[in-house]
Amino acid sequence: MTPGIRPLVAGNWKMNGLRARLGEIKRVADASDALAPNCDLLLCPPATLTYVATTLAQDTALCIGGQDCHPESSGAHTGDVSAAMLADCFATHVIAGHSERRADHGESDDLVRQKAEAAHAAGLIAIVCVGETRFERENGETIAVVGRQLEGSLPVGATARNTVIAYEPVWAIGTGLTPSLEDIGEVHDFLRQRTETLAPGMRLLYGGSVKPDNAGAIMGVANVDGALVGGASLDAGGFLAIAEATAQPDAP
Repeated sequence: MTPGIRPLVAGNWKMNGLRARLGEIKRVADASDALAPNCDLLLCPPATLTYVATTLAQDTALCIGGQDCHPESSGAHTGDVSAAMLADCFATHVIAGHSERRADHGESDDLVRQKAEAAHAAGLIAIVCVGETRFERENGETIAVVGRQLEGSLPVGATARNTVIAYEPVWAIGTGLTPSLEDIGEVHDFLRQRTETLAPGMRLLYGGSVKPDNAGAIMGVANVDGALVGGASLDAGGFLAIAEATAQPDAP
């Protein structure tokens, strides 16, 4: 963790969740106030559940966000969701440039930057994702790749108040594989050095197979200011356990 920076635990439900799972959001919302003194909580359900989720989280410490947004505020873009639409549903954050969007939809750093700019224009906090593939890591390109993505994806005007960076090694997402604590620390130290010259105090999240049993150790790494959680966020108990570990991380 970074002294003086409030941690954030964000859950990305991806393309999962029907109305039957809204009870999980309610469980997190009901428990969020107890964790509020030590960390922020955010859930990003599919767009179909965004508005209902915000009503369940109303008057609690839980925030609700979107998983993606179009760079334009409106227009002839069938099937897309704008940042303004998310804000209209009372969302507070939106993820930009998740590796699955970069891989499945060919999103470039420039497009990710435009989405982050759209988020800022709508008053949302952008969670900008960066991370290397397994091939890139095995070829010693991790820092170069992450640095290039950060430079190309971070918009002018990004601050610690409107932007969060999430480091997600692509090969660790949903695989059960996790980099060593030393590997995580190396990338987060690099990100801290880069972001401090642009936006001091920006939160740096780690994502990639974060679970209740490894969260405490990961959050104990210097410059890790929280987590972007995938599959484990679908279960309220698991997500809250990660949040509790974040609020009281293991000593390094």
